[in-house]
Amino acid sequence: MTSFDSFRKSDFEKMKYNNDSVPEKFILSKRIGTDPNYKHEIVWKNAIGFLVLHLLAIWGFLIILTGGITFKTFLWILLTAFFSSEGVTIGAHRLFAHNTFTATPVLKFFLIVGQTMAGQNSVFIWSRDHRLHHRYADTDGDPHNSKRGFFFCHMGWLMMKKHPYVLGLGKRIDMSDLQADWMVMLQKKYYYYLYFVFAVFIPVFVPCYYFGETLRTSLLTCYLFRYVAQLNGTWLVNSAAHLYGTRPYDKKLQPVESWFVSFISLGEGWHNYHHAFPWDYKAAELSMHFNQSASFIRFFEKVGLASDLKSASPEMVKRRAMKTGDGTHYELGNDKDRNAVTAVGFLHPLNPSYNVVYSAPDAVLEDKGLPLYHENDVFDPNVVKRKTGAA
Repeated sequence: MTSFDSFRKSDFEKMKYNNDSVPEKFILSKRIGTDPNYKHEIVWKNAIGFLVLHLLAIWGFLIILTGGITFKTFLWILLTAFFSSEGVTIGAHRLFAHNTFTATPVLKFFLIVGQTMAGQNSVFIWSRDHRLHHRYADTDGDPHNSKRGFFFCHMGWLMMKKHPYVLGLGKRIDMSDLQADWMVMLQKKYYYYLYFVFAVFIPVFVPCYYFGETLRTSLLTCYLFRYVAQLNGTWLVNSAAHLYGTRPYDKKLQPVESWFVSFISLGEGWHNYHHAFPWDYKAAELSMHFNQSASFIRFFEKVGLASDLKSASPEMVKRRAMKTGDGTHYELGNDKDRNAVTAVGFLHPLNPSYNVVYSAPDAVLEDKGLPLYHENDVFDPNVVKRKTGAA
């Protein structure tokens, strides 16, 4: 690993995320993995802030458990949570970060509003970090490197200063498509104002004005509890879906298939498939199992709000699973590997400890990283097909 002693903090602070080449002195070693000797520096204001947020969210949760809100308010929490979660899942993730389909301006507008309500930073920053995550997955170039342990990849990475590789490699990520999107850049420019309106004011105001809730109760339940619960649901994709599950499509990739995470995150837990085929709008081979996001995208296509849905062909999926899978595929796998999967306690697909017994693969990449999509394949009709006829 390259030593970081010669990297000056001021140099990185001056570096803005754009499409310029990384200065020569920031070029990495030819092989990128996880340096066990590197120690992340804690950002205490972030750590304390997340602690306070979680304590207040627990207070809100206790209010809900003890019947301290009306049924209308409870439904409002579910509605805002669902709408904002799909803003992240369908919008920030499948549309903007991966370009898995094309959306009309109307659909883009509502997805951006939903993503703003979720409060996970702007679409531009979310997508940049996610593309970086895919290109340098589970290495020091990954913002939430799972090789650093569950807590780090779940939420600890947000409490620590970014690794120099994350800062340097972030400049390599092509963001020109989003820079050319006026809606995305407008949200980025006014994100904090929009966040207050859509994530705080509206969710809190409606129960106070229409359902008779007090400001404190509405703030604790409709904003703080909802916000923190959604954050942890998203974070499970970075943590549990990289650690506990199976790898039927590529056992060389750290991400796993997790029924539990897919159930929690509206379809984002089929993560081994997603990292193998990141351009697929389904983010999964099958779309009928805990993947409401894929169903909504198909609905949007039917009503003319979405088009050009991209999906890996069954032939390509089969070749990948047969060549690099771990043998646990529901159809192409074998009984020996399937039966080797273990779980603590009652064996059930939703058990979050449902896991393979072999050691996780080493994540050591070339400095160019992994492809965000297969440039030569994505336009090949034999490899990528529209939704029609796909699983």
